[in-house]
Amino acid sequence: MCKFILFLGIACLHFVAKSQTPFSGDTTLLAFASDTQKPMWVETLFLKSNNNRQATKKIFNEFEQLKPRAIFLLGDVVNLGYSTKQWKDVGGYIKTLRSQGIAVHAALGNHEVMGQARKGENKFQTYFPEHVRTGYVKVVDSVAVVLLNSNFGKLTEADNKAQLAWYQKTLDSLDNEPSVVYVISGCHHSPFTNSKIVGCSKDVEEKFVEPFLASSKSRLFLSGHSHNFEHYQVKGKDFMVIGGGGGLHQPLKTGAGCLPDVAADYKPEFHYLTVKRCAQGLQIKSYELRKDFTVFEEGRHMILLDEKKPVAAYAVN
Repeated sequence: MCKFILFLGIACLHFVAKSQTPFSGDTTLLAFASDTQKPMWVETLFLKSNNNRQATKKIFNEFEQLKPRAIFLLGDVVNLGYSTKQWKDVGGYIKTLRSQGIAVHAALGNHEVMGQARKGENKFQTYFPEHVRTGYVKVVDSVAVVLLNSNFGKLTEADNKAQLAWYQKTLDSLDNEPSVVYVISGCHHSPFTNSKIVGCSKDVEEKFVEPFLASSKSRLFLSGHSHNFEHYQVKGKDFMVIGGGGGLHQPLKTGAGCLPDVAADYKPEFHYLTVKRCAQGLQIKSYELRKDFTVFEEGRHMILLDEKKPVAAYAVN
């Protein structure tokens, strides 16, 4: 009996050792993507598809080659959170990345809580066990990433109040933490977008933007929901929409009355973002998938300087 128990112990140790190799990537690099969900049939009736599942797979394959220290997915990871079938492919991608020591975190999107909200959220939690539905924070190389839940209608009044109080307290704490240099906030719904399909989230603007703007170390607010790359600047701080993870590309409003998009000339269909701290500030790069689906290329490169200096200029490569 003792020999059998010893054998099981050795076998388990061997399995753990083989299931996760030591991290060998860039410990200072963060990667972000949003809206990796498979298009729903009804969406294809009014939006054009374009090998969307292949694009999502390529993004996760790119992450595997890039080997960032952590990946952050800003919601709509799948199109129906409660469906085991919908998690099959993405769940496999996540498992592969984690087996290489790459951390993968996520915020809830509206598709995770669509239909059967509680079941969808529970399923989401099995893939992201560190997720907290009223906000949580991760720190990588002195850059804090705060992930928030913008599904306000799925939260109780108490949960909504708790999240807002936690967010304010967390930003205050990070502003006074010497080991943290920059703060990035992220949620699924975009406070600012020119999308014709989803529009701006006034709730996010009212609840999250004000504390973000008041935070001395906060420099970048990321979101998805709009399946586009968009870039807005408010009071010297940057808001980027990065919903190019594989969902159906959405048309944007143009002309009078639209929000001033700094990236009006950069509209890739599929894309992801990387963030890395450098001597000048936060180095931000957006990578776009070529139209022939062969490789990802750097489409935008910018540096966000510290809060006492103006936003750095764009450089198109």
